Amino acid sequence: MKNIIKKGELHPNNPHKGKYDFEVLVENLSELKQFVKKNPRGEDTIDFSNNEAVILLNKALLKTFYNVQNWEVPKGFLVPPIPGRADYIHYIAELLDKKENVRVLDIGTGANCIYPIIGSQSYNWEFVGSDISRESILNAQKIIDSNENLKDKIELRLQKNKDNIFSGIIKNNEKFDLTMCNPPFHSSLEEAIKANERKVNNLSKDNKAIKKGMNFGGQKAELWCNGGELLFLKKMINESVKFSKNVSWFTTLVSNKDNLKPLIKLLDKQNIEEIRVLEMSQGQKISRVLAWKFQ
Repeated sequence: MKNIIKKGELHPNNPHKGKYDFEVLVENLSELKQFVKKNPRGEDTIDFSNNEAVILLNKALLKTFYNVQNWEVPKGFLVPPIPGRADYIHYIAELLDKKENVRVLDIGTGANCIYPIIGSQSYNWEFVGSDISRESILNAQKIIDSNENLKDKIELRLQKNKDNIFSGIIKNNEKFDLTMCNPPFHSSLEEAIKANERKVNNLSKDNKAIKKGMNFGGQKAELWCNGGELLFLKKMINESVKFSKNVSWFTTLVSNKDNLKPLIKLLDKQNIEEIRVLEMSQGQKISRVLAWKFQ
């Protein structure tokens, strides 16, 4: 059964709907003030191609909405846009029948630990975050250790075999209500760099001032892998069969809409009870969550 659900805006429960209230954000994080400026319409904004400004915006948002007082990401690692990350959390919450004692596995939690932070503080979920990068795990643990409200909610596990996704992370009789993943969607470093340059050019009004590689946030495991998004997610679906009794709902973001058809075709070959595609949008950007559960 395929249940295709289309949405046109940020989830109603997402606290980041509408424009940023920079007055409140600056009040909670004074360092952000130096980067706030007026756009042509006279509204407060920041230069989103400036990595330092985006990091401070994230810190202000995390402090204001999620009571996270300390959050640092090593130079060169992915700096995630929080509204879109929060949307993923709020949409998959609709898949759950129960509201208490929810356990979630975040595949590729990254150095920023953003999904466990948002999910634990928005819904009181407990998280296991996995990653193949030891440096990412170490930094995410620093974030957890420096915020009392995260310590009892998030556990981190290092994936020692880069060819595995769930194997080596999910224990024999362990149960999860949800798994989630923001997969690497490029197939090479060169492809990722070109995509980043297009993004920076779109964000900046003074393209000549941007040097090649500037603001390129993201390590290999965060942005690209052999075969790109499609091969990674095919591997995830095939491996999910082994853990069908451990997990209620498997979910993942799908960046390229053309990948949905072959992924759903692969799922149809399995003992699937239900497939859902949740379409989310933020401005002109559209992303999709593919969710499936076994009989």
